[in-house]
Amino acid sequence: MPKQRIVFVCSGCGQESAKWQGKCSGCGEWNTLFEQAVTAVKPAARRRALTNAPQALAKVEITGHERISLSMGEVNRVLGGGLVPGSLSLIGGEPGIGKSTLLLQVAAQMAQASKAPVLYVTGEETRFQIKMRAKRLGINGDGLFVLTETDLDAITTEMDKLCPSLVIIDSIQTVYTPDLDMAPGGVTQVRECAARLVTWAKATQTPVFIAGHVTKDGAIAGPRLLEHIVDTVLYLEGEPFSSYRILRSVKNRYGSVNEVGIFEMKEHGLAEVANPSEVFLSRDRQNCIGSAVVPVLEGSRPLLVEIQALTNATSFGQPRRTANGLDFGRLIIITAVLSRRAYLKLGAQDVIASATGGLNVAEPAADLAAAIAIASSYKSIGVDPHLVAIGEVGLSGEIRNVPQIERRLAEAARLGFTKAVVPAAARAKSPSNDFQLIPVRDIQQALVAALTGQRAEERG
Repeated sequence: MPKQRIVFVCSGCGQESAKWQGKCSGCGEWNTLFEQAVTAVKPAARRRALTNAPQALAKVEITGHERISLSMGEVNRVLGGGLVPGSLSLIGGEPGIGKSTLLLQVAAQMAQASKAPVLYVTGEETRFQIKMRAKRLGINGDGLFVLTETDLDAITTEMDKLCPSLVIIDSIQTVYTPDLDMAPGGVTQVRECAARLVTWAKATQTPVFIAGHVTKDGAIAGPRLLEHIVDTVLYLEGEPFSSYRILRSVKNRYGSVNEVGIFEMKEHGLAEVANPSEVFLSRDRQNCIGSAVVPVLEGSRPLLVEIQALTNATSFGQPRRTANGLDFGRLIIITAVLSRRAYLKLGAQDVIASATGGLNVAEPAADLAAAIAIASSYKSIGVDPHLVAIGEVGLSGEIRNVPQIERRLAEAARLGFTKAVVPAAARAKSPSNDFQLIPVRDIQQALVAALTGQRAEERG
C-alpha cells in the first residue's frame, strides 16, 4: 500500500504546510487550512511514452504545429490567434455565466472545421442534457462525441482510442484519479488531474479545454497552483442582470494577456458583438452631465467607454469614495487633484464613479475622462456629447501622454465623435479634417475645454 502523510492545505491558494496554522503563509488568508491525507502517487501513473531524444533547437521544425483558427473571432482574439496544439486552457467563471455554452459552441465549430472528432467530457451533466443544450444552440452534433465520465484513467483511455482534435473537460473539479485516495475536487486531486492532462496534451499535440468553478472571491476554486500548470487562463465575466459577457485572458503563454472578447447571451447561445464600443456607450448622449467618454485599449483593440460620476453632499462625517469598474486608488488621486489643483470643494462631497457596460478600466488614460465627469457633476454643467477625453492626470495637475493615442482617436472618429481633449505633449494627428483636437497642459485647461454645456437649472 502507498504510504500516506498528513498535510494541511490552504483552500484558497493550495499552499501545503506540515502543521496547522491560523494564517496561510502563501496568500495571507485566515482559517483556510484544512487537514488532508496525501497518498504518494505511483511513479508510473504520470509517466507518458515520450521517447523524443534531445534535439538541437535550430533543427526543430514547427510545420504542422501552427495555431488552429476557430470561426469565433472573439475567442481567437483572446487566445492570441487561435488554439495552439498541445496547449491546456482553463476557463473559469461564476455558475450560470455561460462556460458550458461557450465550450459546446467551440466544440461544435471545431468538429465542423476539423476532419478529426471532438470529445466533450462532462462530469456534471448527462448526455441527454448536453443534447438538449445542443438542440437549443442549433448544433447538430456531427463529429462531436460526448463522454459522461469522471475517472481520469477511463477518460484517458477513450481519448487515446478516439484521437480527437480537441478535448473539453467540464469540469476539472469533478474529475479524479483512483491513484489518490481522496474525494474529487480536492486540492491534490485537481492538481494531479491537471498535471496528467498537460502531459497527455503535450504528448499527443492535442489542445485541451478544462472548465473550472469560481469561488465567491472570484478565484478558481481549488488551488491557485492550477493556474501555473495550465498554458492559458480565461475568465468569462458579466453583470448579473446584463446579457453581455466578457471573455478575458489573465494568463497566456502564447499571446497577450490584455485581450478581451465581447459576447451577448442570446436564445441560441453566445453571439459575438460586432461593435463592442456601442455596448459601453449610452444610446442618448444629449444629457451628458456627469458623463465623459474615453477610448481605452484592451490589448490591441480600442474601445470607447463611458465614465459616469455623481457628487453629492455627504450625510455623514466622512465623505465616501466609490469606484465601480475603475481603480479605487486612481479615483482617490483624481479627487485630490481636482480639490487641490482645480479648486473644487470636494472635501464634503460623496464621489461615485463608474465605468458603464461592466468593463473594468484600469489604465491611466481614463483619468482625464473621470476627472471631467466628476467636475461636470459637481458644477452641474454638461459635457459636449461629441467629445472624448484622453490623458493621465498627474499629481501636480498636468495632463500626461498615453500610448497609441492615434488609434484611440481613429476609433472615436469612426463612431461619430468630432472633438477630443488630448495631452499637449502627445502631438497627435487628427484622424480626419473635421475632427478637432484640443491640446491641454493641465487639469484647469481640460475642464474649461470640456465643460462647455449649459447648467442643468438653465435648461429647466
